[in-house]
Amino acid sequence: MNSDSVESFGKSILQHGPENDRIYLMKLDPSDLPEVISGINRLAEQHNYSKAFIKIPGCLQKQFKDDGYRIEAAVPGLFKGVEDGLFMARYYQADRLVDPDQDLVKKVLEAAHLKAEQHHSVNLFDGYVCRLATQADCPQMADLYQKTFASYPFPIHDPEYLGKTMAENILYTGIWKGEQLLALASAEIDDQNSNAELTDFATDPDWRGHGLANLLLQNLEKELQLSGIQTGYTIARATSYGMNICFAQNGYQFCGTLVKNTQISGSLESMNVWNKKLAGAVH
Repeated sequence: MNSDSVESFGKSILQHGPENDRIYLMKLDPSDLPEVISGINRLAEQHNYSKAFIKIPGCLQKQFKDDGYRIEAAVPGLFKGVEDGLFMARYYQADRLVDPDQDLVKKVLEAAHLKAEQHHSVNLFDGYVCRLATQADCPQMADLYQKTFASYPFPIHDPEYLGKTMAENILYTGIWKGEQLLALASAEIDDQNSNAELTDFATDPDWRGHGLANLLLQNLEKELQLSGIQTGYTIARATSYGMNICFAQNGYQFCGTLVKNTQISGSLESMNVWNKKLAGAVH
């Protein structure tokens, strides 16, 4: 599996590659405007990418809108708990906008909204432990991700990559039964903007249906609150009943759908964005 590459454009950070057939402006430094917009277009033309996808503060949207971008999701308080964040997209090829699963995406969202009020607490079974992962856990973590995702936009099948990200800005939390890792999730922290993306949820196929994702999410939230992170958000597979319901039941609000945005297990999938102000978080 070839993962997309991450590179700098001035002080901004781009991810791009054939796996997702897109460019993702992961971090925009305002000093790179407007050059970064034409840089993205050149990159798209050079590699024949069908989509550009950006995460920016709302105040910077005009120049992107003028270049053909549209808002796909708006996240309240994404930047420092104060300024809204926008996920915007430009489509270079019209067929990228057509999602064959759009009816299922709609049903999943309806189910998530319907079950949002049915929050139920999940307790850990005796003999099980939920804790932050350490460097020593990376080989086991990579095995679980390999078992869960045939392919993924980042090299989470590689223990060295997991260890590197753990040392930098990603918290991983897992649930173990003795030595066996049953479930795993992560929070990618942006300290500068006081937000975290809750992502990479994986449960051993034999242990699905026990509410383990709820426990992982709640454990990560506690850790983020202790760190003073103000906003939690996720980009969840839009066809996954389990993950969308999990976030809805834990108080997350739907922010929008990113059309055919991410390549997972061999095909491009639409993704739903959810967010939550992490109660009790302080600077």
